[in-house]
Amino acid sequence: MTRAPLSAARLASMTGFARTEGQHDGLGWAWELKSVNGRGLDIRTRVPQGFDGLEALVRQKLGEALKRGNVNVNLTIERKTTDAGIRINRAVLDQILALQEELRGQVDATLPRLEALLAVRGVVEAGEEEQETEEARAARDAALAVGLADAIARLVAARGEEGGRLAAILTGHLDRIETLTAQAGETAAAQPAALKARLQQQVAELLDASPALPEEKLAQEAALLATRADIREELDRLKAHIAAARDLMAEASLIGRRFDFLCQEFNREANTLCSKSTDTDLTRIGLELKAVIDQLKEQVQNVE
Repeated sequence: MTRAPLSAARLASMTGFARTEGQHDGLGWAWELKSVNGRGLDIRTRVPQGFDGLEALVRQKLGEALKRGNVNVNLTIERKTTDAGIRINRAVLDQILALQEELRGQVDATLPRLEALLAVRGVVEAGEEEQETEEARAARDAALAVGLADAIARLVAARGEEGGRLAAILTGHLDRIETLTAQAGETAAAQPAALKARLQQQVAELLDASPALPEEKLAQEAALLATRADIREELDRLKAHIAAARDLMAEASLIGRRFDFLCQEFNREANTLCSKSTDTDLTRIGLELKAVIDQLKEQVQNVE
């Protein structure tokens, strides 16, 4: 029976991408966040020189929003180009003119031409950009923090959208595992009557053994044969694991590690079922079951 994915909108993937852009006081900026699956939360930040103080904010905000994933954060900055022009150093120019006036009576000096004055080193200086004040820097960082928050919100949304698609895939795998488990229970190998008939045949073979086995040894062998042939316990455990997996899907939030462990338990029961099988149909079902469980486990690696 196919079931609709439970709480698909709340299930989060660890894969996502987000970008935000903006401007502030002639400064253009862009945040880019990329996230892939990881065992824990690993944040790698790259910001331009002079913006290092934002790295702590990045780690704090991402740590509050995410719990798992390898996240790469990149901040690019583009400054508005300005023509700073030139300026006259009035102090140097005044000193030259005062010196010329002082020497006028001592030497045959005439007023220098304009081009001669401008050629004196220090009179003409290149204009400099204004130094950023503390207030301006704080306003700049505040604007960048708003952009970062927007980028993180978009990344969380992107991971949520991917989680919705992932939930549908996981639900489909669980449905298939449930169907195969039911088919395994319907095979002759899992039926009590068939188990009893096979056990009687094997016990009869033991009784005909030469030399004859002691009753105590015969009882031990019969119990061992019964245990090896009976797959009902494995089927019951598979059903319990399916129910547990659906409960995790309903819970949705931060289930990745627990779901991964549950996949290991799924695989353990499927392996045991295959090892016990002496029936071709059951073996075929068991092998397909293992394949679907592997697909489930692969997808679970992306769940936060």
